[in-house]
Amino acid sequence: MLLVRGSAAGTTLTGTLYERGEESPSFKGAPDEAAPYVWVCDEFYAVDSGGSVQRVDGQEVNVAFESPMPRGFDTKDQALTAAREHVRTQFARIGVDEEDVEIEVVREHEAEDASSAHS
Repeated sequence: MLLVRGSAAGTTLTGTLYERGEESPSFKGAPDEAAPYVWVCDEFYAVDSGGSVQRVDGQEVNVAFESPMPRGFDTKDQALTAAREHVRTQFARIGVDEEDVEIEVVREHEAEDASSAHS
């Protein structure tokens, strides 16, 4: 499992890329289970009122979440390209310039190891 994490404006969004041989989530709208790579990540957008309040670049932004839309891919390169684009698009939807988003890709266990080292 790979985590694709985008950071910008004081906030972070992380999605999951399930690789060949890993069991991806199964729910309504999930891609064909035969897809070797499956990308799953939240989708959201800014709203005038309601939603969840998020702190973005020091300001409060109301954000509404959509159901995650998993997508299947044939190759790892296709999946990673789509994942990076997806993360940048989500930031753009709340007013953050896509060019300001820093993307990192880490294996899930590496992210857990780094997190426990900081505890």
